[in-house]
Amino acid sequence: MKGIPIEDLEIGDKASFSKTLSETDVYLFAGITGDFNPAHVNEIEARGSIFEGRVAHGMLVAGFLSTVVGMQLPGPGSILVRQELKFLSPVRIGDTVTAEVEVLEIHLRRNMVILGAIIKNQDCRKVIQGKAVVKPPLKCSVE
Repeated sequence: MKGIPIEDLEIGDKASFSKTLSETDVYLFAGITGDFNPAHVNEIEARGSIFEGRVAHGMLVAGFLSTVVGMQLPGPGSILVRQELKFLSPVRIGDTVTAEVEVLEIHLRRNMVILGAIIKNQDCRKVIQGKAVVKPPLKCSVE
């Protein structure tokens, strides 16, 4: 399985991935990262927070951008060089989010692309927005 080399990318190319967040997702992420912030794992304490209930980890949700980059656009063999994100709105357990990337710039000489990144919830509300610098996989030469 090989991703899309830079020569085959075009400005405006898009790809997306959707997922409904479960309680299991949140607890597994907490266990893997060690982030047991009550805002994520304790409903009683979370009710008293600014979110008025439990929310998914922002980095769990942002990780779906990695899914799109690593599996679709540009896909397997891609290297994420830099990413900047703005967390705009909380995501709750049971929300369905869609992560989408779009090719904004192509830099052939450096084998780098700039991707716009947006994650929206089921109500089309932006929850995360940002950009990523990615090195697509190299094109294989056939001899």
